[in-house]
Amino acid sequence: MTTTRRDFLKVSAIAGGGLVMGISLPGTIGEAQAAGTLYTPNAWVHIADDNTITLISARSEMGQGVYTSMPMLIAEELHVDIHKIKVDIAPPGAVYVNSLLGAQITGGSTSVRDGWEKLRIGGAQVRMMLVSAAAQKWGVDAAKLTAENGVVKGPGGKHATYGELAEAASKLPIPDAKEVVLRDPKDFKIVGKATKRLDTPRKVNGTAEFGIDVKVPGMVYASLEQCPVIGGTVKSFDASKARSMPGVIDVVQIPDGVAVVANSYWRAKKARETLTVQWDEGSVAKLSNASMLADIRDARNHEKKINIKTTGGDVDAAIKGSAKSLQAEYVSPLLAHATLEPMNFTADYRDGKILLIGPTQFQQGAQGAVAAALGIKPEDITLKTTFLGGGFGRRLELDFIVQAAQISKAVGKPVKLLWAREDDTTHDFYRPMAVNRLAAGLDANGKPTALKFELTSQSITQRAFGLPKETLDPFMAEASVVPYDIPNMTQDMYIHDAGLRVGYWRSVSHALNAFPNESFIDELANAAGKDPYAYRMELLSKQPRFANVLKQAADKAGWGKTLPAGHKLGIALMEGYDTYMAQVAEISVNKDNEIRVHKVTVVADLGRMVNPDTVDAQIQSSIVFGLSAALYGEVTLESGRVQQTNFHNYPVLRMNETPKINITLIKSTEKPGGIGEPATALIGPAVANALFAATGKRIRSLPLTPEKIAAA
Repeated sequence: MTTTRRDFLKVSAIAGGGLVMGISLPGTIGEAQAAGTLYTPNAWVHIADDNTITLISARSEMGQGVYTSMPMLIAEELHVDIHKIKVDIAPPGAVYVNSLLGAQITGGSTSVRDGWEKLRIGGAQVRMMLVSAAAQKWGVDAAKLTAENGVVKGPGGKHATYGELAEAASKLPIPDAKEVVLRDPKDFKIVGKATKRLDTPRKVNGTAEFGIDVKVPGMVYASLEQCPVIGGTVKSFDASKARSMPGVIDVVQIPDGVAVVANSYWRAKKARETLTVQWDEGSVAKLSNASMLADIRDARNHEKKINIKTTGGDVDAAIKGSAKSLQAEYVSPLLAHATLEPMNFTADYRDGKILLIGPTQFQQGAQGAVAAALGIKPEDITLKTTFLGGGFGRRLELDFIVQAAQISKAVGKPVKLLWAREDDTTHDFYRPMAVNRLAAGLDANGKPTALKFELTSQSITQRAFGLPKETLDPFMAEASVVPYDIPNMTQDMYIHDAGLRVGYWRSVSHALNAFPNESFIDELANAAGKDPYAYRMELLSKQPRFANVLKQAADKAGWGKTLPAGHKLGIALMEGYDTYMAQVAEISVNKDNEIRVHKVTVVADLGRMVNPDTVDAQIQSSIVFGLSAALYGEVTLESGRVQQTNFHNYPVLRMNETPKINITLIKSTEKPGGIGEPATALIGPAVANALFAATGKRIRSLPLTPEKIAAA
């Protein structure tokens, strides 16, 4: 499936060809350049003659820790102290393409999986070049030299720093990757050790630059009025009041709306509020949640059924011939990304070239989209990535970047476009609504003999990357196939465009599919009269990694032991991005049917880890993000208008609501798995299963609101 994903995301499918540029190395890495003359042995390492070493993070830093983990992989083989180097984020370039996704993309929990070997090889290549340079300088055999802590040492007390050797090394051929010998993992000095994040000091002292912080000489600010119905266009507008307000420089129309440009953001925003715009609202104006859900439910009657996987024999016949059968429908709502930093980008268009600065998960896509929108060449676009104040998939989209570029070209000045929170919530690319239908047959002992799974939803990949219609979308199939030993199973999908633009959301379809699958297996256990944990274990005899994390999670959560009064447990299990994970949620429900999550126990087997400290943080973050969706998250439409506007009516989990999170990480020599997203998908079913244990009510649609519990 990985190969298929990569094929779907080849950059050539974005907006015509030519988006993957040649190797484009950072010519002016700020901190390293300031240190002295800069030498670039390869795309990952920059060494200044004063021994300043800058390592390149090929993935955007949005809080997930790649600004540390990526350089750790390089530093391990370069043999330098990770705390004595500097880090910068890579510019667009083919050398930085994520091989698991086919483009320079940060997402899909792929950063470590993609970089695990590639970045170590990059560090080792530079170390070998430095050693070769020293050998040539001293006229000795390179095999007699050692490199450690930024110094190459040789016979007779000879030594030279990496900085002293950098110029000569940069002129040598780069060793063939196949000839590089990497450190044995048992000898790792950096990788696998808990390491404090390298970006923390900058974020604490305020020197870290997020997109919202960017300032360039002569910069002005833009606030964009977009149609209240996504996809609507301007018919006419009156900007007379706006033009007369203090600080306003210009009012310009672009394809997505009307932008007010002023000498401060506040002035631009206040002037924007005086605009009178007549809109062509388009087809989305006909949509509501009820109409979308009805349309999705009906889609199986006219859309092609696409098989994901089938095992065993005739599933329908096996269910029909079983001692007992069950069926259920599960519904997942539209969700917003709700990044803490609203969408923004800075653009400076001059004489057919443009400088773009801001937060993005998709550098090459930004180049290609802006090139197409402005009619310029991708190589005439310089893009600098800042820190991201949250991504979660929203910053894979390019709308706000193109808007900033169009406004800058229209006014002839460098422009920072900044969306208000309300813009962000009402003009997202939402996680799609989904309907899952499941059916199963049980034998006389309650053991499942057959399982049928169907997902109906939109294909984000069709919209974003041109996936042909009626083609299996692997980004919809994640977590659709359960690990349990059930002799007859089939998993199918129906792809249906419900009419609203949708986007990748943290954990993608793992969240859409784990909720119904792990809730339904609980339903089977209940129908069989068996304990949900024991029932799962009976079906995992052929899946040792699954069984191990499940058993440890149950043990550590106190499964079967006495709990505080009113407390109940729910359990869930999933593999996502090559990570095996089990979660147990401990909850209570008060008289107002409000759920309180007291504790979440997580056991994860993600193979080899780069930075266990970041792994813990990622799991904690994922649970907070996933709990926000499970308890509160829902975007609703009326006449095509998103009703949620800010955190008051699209709430996220508060600190006082956050449960205690106990994490156990399995020591493993397996290949690295992704950890940025799996926990997000698993917390929903764990809480839903605990809710059933506490109330006897099975809620099959998220979020798990007091109203739904009361009505069940």
